[in-house]
Amino acid sequence: MDAPLIKTPLPGPKAKAIIERDAKVVSTSYTRGYPFVMARGTGAVVEDVDGNLFLDCAAGIAVNSTGHSHPLVVAAIVEQAQKFLHMSGTDFYYEPQVALGEAFNEIAPFSGQKRSFFSNSGTEAIEAAIKLARYSTKRYGMIAFLGSFHGRTLGSLALTSSKAIQRKGFGPMQAGTFHTPYATCYRCPVGLKPETCHAECLDFLEQQVLVHLISPDEVAGVVVESIQGEGGYVVPAPQFHERLRALTKKHGILLIADEVQSGMGRTGKMFGIQHFGVEPDMVAVAKGVASGLPLGVTTARAEVMDWPPGSHASTFGGNPVSCAAAMATIGLLKESLVKNAADVGAFMMDRLKEVQQKHAIVGDVRGRGLMIGIELVKDRVTKERATAERDKVVEACFARGLLVLGAGKNAIRLSPPLVLTKAQATTAVDIIDQALGTL
Repeated sequence: MDAPLIKTPLPGPKAKAIIERDAKVVSTSYTRGYPFVMARGTGAVVEDVDGNLFLDCAAGIAVNSTGHSHPLVVAAIVEQAQKFLHMSGTDFYYEPQVALGEAFNEIAPFSGQKRSFFSNSGTEAIEAAIKLARYSTKRYGMIAFLGSFHGRTLGSLALTSSKAIQRKGFGPMQAGTFHTPYATCYRCPVGLKPETCHAECLDFLEQQVLVHLISPDEVAGVVVESIQGEGGYVVPAPQFHERLRALTKKHGILLIADEVQSGMGRTGKMFGIQHFGVEPDMVAVAKGVASGLPLGVTTARAEVMDWPPGSHASTFGGNPVSCAAAMATIGLLKESLVKNAADVGAFMMDRLKEVQQKHAIVGDVRGRGLMIGIELVKDRVTKERATAERDKVVEACFARGLLVLGAGKNAIRLSPPLVLTKAQATTAVDIIDQALGTL
């Protein structure tokens, strides 16, 4: 399918009818940026129920890593589904879960022997990490970063600080959770320039949080996104992760990398943390790991994941069909898609930098691989956030046949399937250029 190709007003009549049905029976808590109603997809192209074709740079929120319905992933799903759909890895054994554990033992971004716990989603992967950190260290405290998103169940929600609306009405949050500034270099929380930065934002953690709020020997883990996702696709300076790793080692605190959005090849490496030359003690993944099937994975050093039978489990986690999809996904990532994300991502970044020069509203273009953020500002000097304008650009892209999403208050995120070609990347950038020109 060659996209974009818009045949009807948006939304078309079939889409409009489905949206009207949705409004009567589906939770009002869902956020929908624009009226796209999916019918089918292949690669990086999707078709709505009215036959309109769109270039997809959202990928189901960075989930469809190998593209929509990649034939090898579909074949793996069908083959496993014809054997058995479920047999709960909590109480029984099956080879697909073992094979996936072996795969993560190989690819997880730290050395030594590893073990993996399987769940169904990113928030569950983080919940497992919280529980494991507490159990392993016999400490209670957890530290996360302002602007972070780690999920919406109550444990992970306590770590999340992307938007107040995500927490409003659900308090009090899990006790023992503390937040500290992230290395948001475009908007440095301590007013420094990137070229002179020594991760001074971590001074607040070291000199305030760990002095006035919680003793370091009571902190079980620090949960950090290698590249912040919902907070605006924020890429920290390398010294941020380096200093954070040194700090956690000093105090015997587990470093937990949340790679739910930045993992599985999206950044041009298998895991985002690998861009920064540090090794965490634990990693949580989901989203792109199974190309669209529900799966969460929490992988830790073997000596850390040493909890007894019955301490944590999941009926559906590590479902055999999801495991089969994940194995096919990992194979495709290794074969070509991680490299493609790096190559096409670099090409796309260069093109977007050119667009930045044309439009004063573009304050920053940042990212790694095919995890790219475009921050819009009303003024490049004051960096006043262009929130309403960002929303208009997202809508203008949709009207022209490009699916993108917002991130943070005023950034546009590009998280296309990792099969995106340079020709498709060019089309996407051209549409963004046109959409910016409508402001």
